[in-house]
Amino acid sequence: ALFERSGRRVLITSAGEQIVERARILIIYYEELQSVARRLKDPTAGNYRLGVFPTLAPYLLPRIVPAIHAEYPRLRLLLLEEKTELLLGRLRRGQIDLALLALPVPGDDLFCKTLFDEPFCLAVSDRHPLARKKYVGPADLQDASLLLLDEGHCLRDQALEFCKRNAIDESREFRATSLETLIQMVATDLGITLVPEMATRDAPRNLRFVPFRDPKPHRSIGLVWRRNTSQQDFFEQLGALITLHRSGA
Repeated sequence: ALFERSGRRVLITSAGEQIVERARILIIYYEELQSVARRLKDPTAGNYRLGVFPTLAPYLLPRIVPAIHAEYPRLRLLLLEEKTELLLGRLRRGQIDLALLALPVPGDDLFCKTLFDEPFCLAVSDRHPLARKKYVGPADLQDASLLLLDEGHCLRDQALEFCKRNAIDESREFRATSLETLIQMVATDLGITLVPEMATRDAPRNLRFVPFRDPKPHRSIGLVWRRNTSQQDFFEQLGALITLHRSGA
């Protein structure tokens, strides 16, 4: 018995759960087989589902999507913006084909191609004492409390790692739900934060981005896909194209 009926409710049995899980795997392989058949003729044509995490998507996608469409005019990118943990789940379930993520990511079932390293800057308002500095280091932040993103954002984890490594405190008064909100809070002089270099463009005029001295804190961005994919070679080419055009050139 795979299901049990209780009044108007239908419950799945433990045996049913095992079979459903295996059925999901079979469906993924079946869809992959269909994809292989379509793309063997031309891997640069057809639909590809690309996931990107929120603190990267609005800054990188406008730079790379036009270049991808120009290079592969018959390719259609279906874009999904989600937090890293959700994207990894969708990738493993076959709901997306590949994802742009901050590395490293867990699991031997995924292949990660490192594309580039992106340094962080210190974001402060133009009224903050650190705004006058040419460079900053961990010693300059010892008495500061950094504003960070809410739980679930990989940018928060990266900033926390920097804070812990250098004994810097996180502000307990506020956590932002998006990088844009975080930047606006800093612009009103309510705190300071770490910002990826890409996010420094088109920021409020009263905001200052101060570079860090070496060794600079940074995040590594990579293209991630399932190891059993048939599109390994094409995804490698796509990754190289993203690296080439990440600056918007």
